[in-house]
Order: sequence, then C-alpha cells, then structure tokens
Amino acid sequence: MLSYLTIGANDIPRSERFYTAVLGPLGYEKAEQEDGVAYTLPDVPDRFNGPCAVYVRKPYDGREATVGNGSMLAFRVPTHAQVHALHSAGVAAGGTDEGAPGFRAQYSKNFFVGYLRDPLGNKLALFCTATERAA
Repeated sequence: MLSYLTIGANDIPRSERFYTAVLGPLGYEKAEQEDGVAYTLPDVPDRFNGPCAVYVRKPYDGREATVGNGSMLAFRVPTHAQVHALHSAGVAAGGTDEGAPGFRAQYSKNFFVGYLRDPLGNKLALFCTATERAA
C-alpha cells in the first residue's frame, strides 16, 4: 500500500502555493514543517505516515531538486467540474498546463483528466472516472 509521497522543491513558498491550491480543495490539510510542508487527509489514523500524505521539501541530500522524468502524481477528483477548477487553480498558483482537461479515450471512455506541472516541473494528473459525460 502506498503510504506517502515526497516531492522535491527548491522554492518551498512557491511550491506551497501551488500544492495548497490543488490539494486543499481535495480535503488535504496543510501542516507547515521546519523543512517544508505536509499535506494530509484529516480523518486518517497516523495521517503523517499515510496513506495519501504528500510532503513538499528540499531534498535530504542538500542538492537541488530536479524533475523526475517519466514520473507523474495522479489525484482522483470526484467531478469533471472539479478537474477543470483544480487545473485552473494550479495554473493560477504558478503551475503550467501540460494538457487541458478532457476525455482521454485511449485510457477508457470515462477517463477525464487534466495535466499540470508544478513550479519545479513535476507532472500531475487530476482525473475523474465518473460516468456522466457533462464536462
């Protein structure tokens, strides 16, 4: 079972703005920490160890954080409208568009997704598999 994710950042305040805009509406609570910020779900026992905890911090080895080429974080979103809203919020908070929200039939007929890059360049997917087709 996946417990937590750590995302490297060189500019913590910039990355914090982005992840707060994207994860806050999904129910994640932000906890500032000495070395970065943690996003956790409130009703999860031992929530800082997951599942679903997200940490944004500088790398432990002291070197610059870099993009994980071929890596992508995906977050399930309840509605198509929320995929649109979070994609827009992420771009407004310093992220970049990597693929506008829409259906991607190559994955499944109900796979609705928008792609973003965070301020460092890490790729995120915000997806919904609801069966309604209103987008």
